[in-house]
Amino acid sequence: MLYFCRFLKRLPVCLLLLGLVFSGCSKHGYVNLDYPLPPQVYLPEGVKTIALVNRSLTRPEEKQGQVLEAIVTGEISGSDRLASDESLKGVFDRINGYRDIQAVIPPQTRLYGTGTRETPELLDWELVRNICDASNADALLVLETFDSNSDVLLSTVANRVTAALGNNAPIHAVPNQIRVNVLAFWRLYDPVSKTIIDQHQAKSFLTFNGVGGSNLTIPPPEALHNTAYEAGRNYIERFLPGHYTVKRDLYKKGKGSSKQAFKAAFRSSEVANWQGAMDGWSAILAQASRKNAGKACLNIAVAHEVLGNTDLALEWAKKSYEVYGNKLGRDYTKVLLHRRSLE
Repeated sequence: MLYFCRFLKRLPVCLLLLGLVFSGCSKHGYVNLDYPLPPQVYLPEGVKTIALVNRSLTRPEEKQGQVLEAIVTGEISGSDRLASDESLKGVFDRINGYRDIQAVIPPQTRLYGTGTRETPELLDWELVRNICDASNADALLVLETFDSNSDVLLSTVANRVTAALGNNAPIHAVPNQIRVNVLAFWRLYDPVSKTIIDQHQAKSFLTFNGVGGSNLTIPPPEALHNTAYEAGRNYIERFLPGHYTVKRDLYKKGKGSSKQAFKAAFRSSEVANWQGAMDGWSAILAQASRKNAGKACLNIAVAHEVLGNTDLALEWAKKSYEVYGNKLGRDYTKVLLHRRSLE
């Protein structure tokens, strides 16, 4: 948590993805903000280079008897051998270069495993050390198992249209939506402490339009490789910060003498000129009615949060309610207090 708090505080404002401020007939506009979430798993401090190894393969002589399973599950026989490498490529492309983290392919990039969904025993730590030393890596990420299959997204449905021959028997239509599934099990080895940093099994899937005739629907040629690639990217996301989206309401209209000034300030916020918008709302405070002043304070609070200053946002949200009785300011204050407690 300490690491994430430091990460959050040094996050540049430009990395907070801002949604457009929507206007319309409502008295409120809003802005969407994306704030970071901590990663599910933290890499140890010293891990900067990760070697990638595929252990999901099996020796050719051990593959006898697996053809039937491949037919039953919808797997294209032999395709897992190539597709499993795509999972490593997905990891490589997603993590390589992220915050000085390097993914490398060691000289010994393939090891034999079970070739099934059965999880193999841990690698010998001397072997882990040798692979890491050969590639100057701090940790070893191993794709321990990889298995794929495909299934029709919906079961065969009956089309109740009368057959051309005039009988009432339903015509069975084969859906052309195919879902390709990949089940992968990963382990991340630390050769220094001889511990497993992470081990995780996850199922990934993508949906494709099937190809083939009316009696046979199969996935397109690229389906398995694309799904395997996404499985690798999805796994390594466990070590990367995510984000959550929040919505902040603000007022776009005022009344009386402040009406035009409110509109002008709101237009500035629509084009992300938040400093200009704050200048406009601040000017309103000097001559605005109590109600308009509360609205202006609330908007200034939102602008400060957009610009990355939670403390100032909290001050203005409190002022909106405590001084001017704006109920939206009261609710916003509670939200900001909760957010600050997490930082």
